[in-house]
Amino acid sequence: MSERKNDDFISYELQEFKLFEPLFKWARKKSLWIVAFCTGCGGIEMPPLATARYDFERFGIMPNPAPRMGDLFLITGYVTPKTLKRIIITYEMMQDPKYILIHGSCPINGGVYWDSYNVVKQFDKYLPVDVAIAGCMPRAEAVMDGIMEIMRKIESGEADGWKRYRENYEYYRKNQDELFGEGWREKDARRWLAWI
Repeated sequence: MSERKNDDFISYELQEFKLFEPLFKWARKKSLWIVAFCTGCGGIEMPPLATARYDFERFGIMPNPAPRMGDLFLITGYVTPKTLKRIIITYEMMQDPKYILIHGSCPINGGVYWDSYNVVKQFDKYLPVDVAIAGCMPRAEAVMDGIMEIMRKIESGEADGWKRYRENYEYYRKNQDELFGEGWREKDARRWLAWI
């Protein structure tokens, strides 16, 4: 009998917790910490976002180099396989919920490097993308608009790339292994152990 009461209490507590979910989503939306991987020419669009004209800090957005404290991952420019390894490891270090915004044509379809052997053509085969901004390079206004879109998706619950990564982990892992070869994580982990 006491076990039944305990289950009812837990169920009631979970229902009670769901009442605060809109508040949590609003708080997540208003306190994005950016981990930026400026892999190419897109990095030049980041400093204008912090200047007086756009001032992303007024939206609660803050650049942060530590992946364990970041929740918005910006991939800005072309991605090579060697860099993609570091991006995947950094993404997996980030706490849930986490969101990815890619900007520039290069991570979407290879951009001007579409025929290069050493550029990743479809970033979303390896990690889930919440918002992609096309252009070569998108201006600071477009990047700010993409960040506002992420904020809208967070509040509505549509920004669920981190859930998709967990649910479809085998798919992403298979694509990563096809590109890097089996056991690449273990080989790379030896180099990263000092940093983890």
